[in-house]
Amino acid sequence: MTKARDDYLLDLEASRRGYAINRLCGSLKDPENRRRFSADEAAYCDAHGLSPEQKKAILERDWTAMLDLGGSIFYTFKLAVLDGRSMQDLGGVFTGMSSEEFTAAMRSGGRRFG
Repeated sequence: MTKARDDYLLDLEASRRGYAINRLCGSLKDPENRRRFSADEAAYCDAHGLSPEQKKAILERDWTAMLDLGGSIFYTFKLAVLDGRSMQDLGGVFTGMSSEEFTAAMRSGGRRFG
């Protein structure tokens, strides 16, 4: 797994780079697509034209790598939901905290910039 970061920028270049990941994850809003993905994840990745690195990130659920490869949290979260993961789970992954630590940090006002 890749190292936690907190400086993701989904700009035009990242959006283009992550198009296949975002298209795949966005397609999971449809129940039939979720069924097809769950039946054969690798084939579903291939059908969406993912690069080998993107496919590996999806299959291994390497959430940080998905963002590094241009994925948008708004799309990759659809995959997380399919896996029964919460936004707090992913927040923990991206900040290097547990879900519980991340939730506690948010409840106490979150990170302070200054």
